[in-house]
Amino acid sequence: MTEIRKSPAFWRSFPIFEEFDNALIEAVAAIAVHRLWPAGTTIFQRGDEGNYMLLTVSGRIKISLITAQGKELSLRHLEAGTILGEMAILDGSPRSADATAVAATEGYVIAKRDFQRLMEKHPVAAQAVIHYLCARLRETTEQLETIALYDLDARVARFFVSTLKQIHGEELPESANLQLSLSQSEIAGILGASRPKINRSIVSLEEKGAIRRKDGVIDCNTERLLELAEPDDV
Repeated sequence: MTEIRKSPAFWRSFPIFEEFDNALIEAVAAIAVHRLWPAGTTIFQRGDEGNYMLLTVSGRIKISLITAQGKELSLRHLEAGTILGEMAILDGSPRSADATAVAATEGYVIAKRDFQRLMEKHPVAAQAVIHYLCARLRETTEQLETIALYDLDARVARFFVSTLKQIHGEELPESANLQLSLSQSEIAGILGASRPKINRSIVSLEEKGAIRRKDGVIDCNTERLLELAEPDDV
């Protein structure tokens, strides 16, 4: 891991540091602390002080809320290359959700005070962070739009398309294999539906020729998925 820490490409793989020059990357590497979380670890809970952000290197972290009725609402699942807790260290607010290591997770922690000093010393870093936050806001808007405006088949299709874009970028191949680490219950929590409804929707996508499942792998017809992700009547 020591050699990886020296690589600017490693740090720029996290979107928040994408626009950082080499001097800023070195400053980030100097304040980042390596951490490990066993599976099942509660990393933080809603209402905790937001005094650090986390960069995931491997594993998976679930972001969730507990409703007034005691039901858990899954918001997101974060895997390698994602950032967690950056909002809290920037606006000073407490944690807005629970974070749990679903699998053994490795990452880096950057303390609030250290990151704030870095931005004060390097105003260009603050500008890059603003660009990152604007992109995050657009992603959140798109997620809310998906839940509010699209029927379930379209929502599941959009979920598959979004996952494929995380792997392949905006230019998707005609077909691609996808092996999800999320269960149908976890996908249901993300898309605001029940597990049986998600299962029926996945079967529907198979019947419509958008996907084919075999031995835990989903063979995606990306053109058909894109058609179903953007129905004409929305």
